[in-house]
Amino acid sequence: MDWASLDWEVLDNLREKFLSGYAAEGPYWHTITDLECYDFTFGERIGWKWDAVLSELKLHGWTPPRAATVLDWGCGSGVAGRRVVDFIGPADNPRLLLHDHSNLALDFAEHRGRAAYPHLLVDRASTRFLRGTEPIDVLVISHVLNELNEIARAELAELLTRAQTVLWVEPGTHEVSRLLGTWREKLKPRFRAIAPCPHQGACGIFAAGNERHWCHFFATPPHGVQADSGWVRFGQRAGIDLRSLPYSFLVLDARAALSTTPPLEQSPAEQSARPTEASQVARLLGEPRHYKGYVKMFACAPDGVADLMLQKREAPQIFKALKRADGPLIYRWTRQADRVVAVTPYFGQPPTTASTDAVPPAA
Repeated sequence: MDWASLDWEVLDNLREKFLSGYAAEGPYWHTITDLECYDFTFGERIGWKWDAVLSELKLHGWTPPRAATVLDWGCGSGVAGRRVVDFIGPADNPRLLLHDHSNLALDFAEHRGRAAYPHLLVDRASTRFLRGTEPIDVLVISHVLNELNEIARAELAELLTRAQTVLWVEPGTHEVSRLLGTWREKLKPRFRAIAPCPHQGACGIFAAGNERHWCHFFATPPHGVQADSGWVRFGQRAGIDLRSLPYSFLVLDARAALSTTPPLEQSPAEQSARPTEASQVARLLGEPRHYKGYVKMFACAPDGVADLMLQKREAPQIFKALKRADGPLIYRWTRQADRVVAVTPYFGQPPTTASTDAVPPAA
């Protein structure tokens, strides 16, 4: 598939189905061409979201079980499962199992998987496996929440009881992100949150007064996409901003061998830099909002979510970096009320300490 052979009318029809909610009514693939066109465009954008999530997991030093059985549930064209196998590495001999309510999608995903990994086992998940008790090393879930009926939700809930690790990526919309958050709360007793959560407690998004907020992030498209004539035409025709890749995600791990210490409580930078003993790990949600001389940030931390301010004169390097933010925006910082007064990038840069006598600008 390339831009010259892409069927633009197929993409128009698929987009209409996604926007109308038709996708929740059952399989929407009618030909292999549907899947080829989707995988080349919409699917590739989903792949970029997975790239962002998996790149972050590398920064955390997280690894899946060895010789993992990977179940891509609701696989569609199979882009998520393939990205995860690439992350694990074929040398680790993972097994990729696929499941979808569309046999056509299974045909496509199975073919693409076997072509990509000729030496690995790539197969459809059997009914016996799906209804059995065998542990699932890595359960991959991608862009399904707004398509599930009651029966499918029950099936997913049952699979989650067997999963050792869960990699779950969804759109970054308010509705879907908050729905994903409800699943996190249900699963919290059994799993440890590896990402995006900087704590293991209740999700602060669901505290009273936060109804308008949601946990979401932005992936960076590959370099050159915005100058590529094919992608530019796709963005114009689909009504998509090529610069914007909002997503929400959840990475959970139930393995008993892992430390009970929450992963974000130990920073790679801590041995050389610790701002204060009262500092906490926090993660920015959405995008920082820049004003003259300061930036506002909606952040999640162990004590909840809050809208905070950082002045440029207090941390000029971080202020500048936030203007071209890329990758996970995770920091160890100290705050006074709604003001950040000491801040260190979580992934290993020298600390920047804010002045404690600076006066915030008038609202």
